[in-house]
Amino acid sequence: MPISLRGRSVLTLEEFTPDELRFLLRLAADLKTEKRSGNEIPRLSRRNIALIFEKESTRTRTGFEVAAHDQGAHVTYWGPSGSHLGRRESIRDTARVLGRLYDAIEYRGRSQDAVDELAAHAGVPVYNGLTDESHPTHALGDFLTMHEFSEKPLSQVVVAYLGDGRGNVARSLAIGAAKLGVDLRIVSPPIFWPAKSFIVQVTSEARAHGGRFTVLEHVGAGVLGADFIYTAPWLGEEETGWAERIRLLAPFGVRANVMEATENPHTKFMHCLPACHDRNSEVGARIAKQFGIECMEVSDAVFQSKASIVFDQAENRMHTIKSILIATIAG
Repeated sequence: MPISLRGRSVLTLEEFTPDELRFLLRLAADLKTEKRSGNEIPRLSRRNIALIFEKESTRTRTGFEVAAHDQGAHVTYWGPSGSHLGRRESIRDTARVLGRLYDAIEYRGRSQDAVDELAAHAGVPVYNGLTDESHPTHALGDFLTMHEFSEKPLSQVVVAYLGDGRGNVARSLAIGAAKLGVDLRIVSPPIFWPAKSFIVQVTSEARAHGGRFTVLEHVGAGVLGADFIYTAPWLGEEETGWAERIRLLAPFGVRANVMEATENPHTKFMHCLPACHDRNSEVGARIAKQFGIECMEVSDAVFQSKASIVFDQAENRMHTIKSILIATIAG
């Protein structure tokens, strides 16, 4: 039976079947080929998409804007102070207004409840561009990248995620991996392990689809045989507790010895970006001055190495976002 996602929102990957995820990944790969060959066919002419960013972004914003432009759609961008959402006007009322004017809405902010409420009342597809709980568009780009850089099908791939296993990227990666049969390992201090209920849920999902989900503390065991080593920023926007987080996560930083410990010469390095791998940013310089370290979650040597595919990963965000737009509002 043909797969149709027309009219569907993308709030988390939990709502999608494995076949639907594979459909989006195949479509993204085809669209990437079209764009690179110069033969892309616009499928979103006269479509209008609202982009609501309560948290600023580089890759998510450019991914949506370029994907929409390539396909002939128009976008309206609201930054952190650009709308009344949830302040002078309820989320429900804003959703009902925007749903009359736009064919789809993207939301990036803190609250999963906010994007869920937008979807409940807008009457058009709503896309989660990031919340504190989930980052589904990012995970789709990650799986496209893994597909491109492995000779094995995703169902035979091993991914080791080092860092805070409770974050939105780790959670979405885990859910998607379970549905696609990936062997995913969260390697982190126990204090940063996902909730037990989440571990039980994802473990069960992984078993149902031929994959594995493991949460462990030992770096050597966690990375052994990995095809991909994945990490994410250690520090968020809140400027409290930095010293303690750095202390706890320091043994889980991706350095050359971690890549070697995979015993796999073809292991690739992935990062959701932005990365603190040197002092050539305001945050990097501040961390170096305050804590006396040159990098955090990944060393500059690994980040700049031939094993690093972080910029392919960043590009693929746009291709998978484009597949979502076409699948849900084209035609």
